[in-house]
Amino acid sequence: MNKDKTNKFEQAVVAILNIDGWQLNWCGDTNNLYDAEGLTPEKEGKRNKCVIEIKFRNVYYEDKLLEKNKYDSLMALDDDIVKLYFVFDPKGNYLYWLNKLNMPEPQSKNLGKTSLWANQRVPKEIYLLPETKATIIQRNSNERAQKSVWDEYLKKQRKITF
Repeated sequence: MNKDKTNKFEQAVVAILNIDGWQLNWCGDTNNLYDAEGLTPEKEGKRNKCVIEIKFRNVYYEDKLLEKNKYDSLMALDDDIVKLYFVFDPKGNYLYWLNKLNMPEPQSKNLGKTSLWANQRVPKEIYLLPETKATIIQRNSNERAQKSVWDEYLKKQRKITF
């Protein structure tokens, strides 16, 4: 996936979450450690500051990969910031609230040096997060039992171009 397309998908995720009560700004075109920042939906009259790292995967894996250095950088942010990891893959959307997640043991894998140009492989420390640890899971299926925020957003948009 090229950078322009990734940016548009990230912006779409932010727009959809904002429809669902979040107050986010996309900042994926900056040198931040994350792709969006802002406030969580209101709960009991309170919103929390948050940041979201967003990843799009072209291939489905049951466990979602999160680079350890990315996790460590997010967790080094102020304690009052909710750190979130959003993964989109062919089978669904997964949102992990990292602050209180019990992380599995890190593993070492040879992965692409960067997301966009993965022809050079380097060893990286990673976490493999089981889908069951995601706080919010939205499966992509023709047989969904409930409407998702994606449905409402796409209904309001006559045409979305990526």
